Amino acid sequence: MPTTTPEVSTVLEDMSFLEAPRWHDDRLWLSDFYRYQVYSVREDGSDLRVEADVPEQPSGLGWLPDGRLLVVSQLDRRVLRREHDGSLVIHGDLASYAAGQCNDMVVDGEGRAYVGNFGFDLMGGAPVGPTQLHRVDPDGTVTEAADGLWFPNGMVITPDGVLVVAETFGNRLSAFDVAADGSLGPRRTWAELGPLPTSSDLGEVLPQLVVAPDGICLAPDGTVWVADATHDRLLRVREGGEVVEEVAPGSPVYACALGGADGRTLYACAAPDFHAEARKAAREARLLALRVG
Repeated sequence: MPTTTPEVSTVLEDMSFLEAPRWHDDRLWLSDFYRYQVYSVREDGSDLRVEADVPEQPSGLGWLPDGRLLVVSQLDRRVLRREHDGSLVIHGDLASYAAGQCNDMVVDGEGRAYVGNFGFDLMGGAPVGPTQLHRVDPDGTVTEAADGLWFPNGMVITPDGVLVVAETFGNRLSAFDVAADGSLGPRRTWAELGPLPTSSDLGEVLPQLVVAPDGICLAPDGTVWVADATHDRLLRVREGGEVVEEVAPGSPVYACALGGADGRTLYACAAPDFHAEARKAAREARLLALRVG
């Protein structure tokens, strides 16, 4: 599969570390970890708005059926809800459930939020290990939805009701059938991109990652765009594991979203690395945009 290098434009710059881009209400929404804010912006980067202040570090984003914003608060392991008056309240508290910092999230049409977590202290270099995925129901009830996942990260729900989860340290995308009550069926491999790690040492695991799937988004043809966090590329992957497109944007990328007026702009969150102290100290993150078919 040849790698293409399309024309890439910078939509936003001078940010700290961008994550969880979402196209919603004709705007791109995204979190900035170390500016501790959720933003929205027009497709060309104009009219930047602060949508929420999240002092414990914002990550995954989603919306309830009535339009209220949900945002993951990473460090205190909560899902917050923005009320119609703009105030933030606790929607779901995962502090006694999640084994590590909470990260990305997807919200289904019923308002059920599926939330991942690190499972270990990534920035502290703790041993790598599997963890759980949790569901936060519209009333705030927290339930363990699945376990045995290697750093569950970006997620999408397909039109036919399948939850696809990127396992950043598992070299794979996993899938679960979503039942009517929101419970998940058994895990199956949606795309195996490499073998599971054979070590719990972070320094040994990182070189074993053939693909480190971080943020993902669903393409109209049912393929999934994957931001590969360790190889500076975006991959479009078909169920079964075939990589049908590879794009090199010229920078490490950690999340992606399709959007724009015609849905053909692929946005990518770029930064020199993912190390917390380095990103807190600099304003080098950018939001990139490229046109795709």
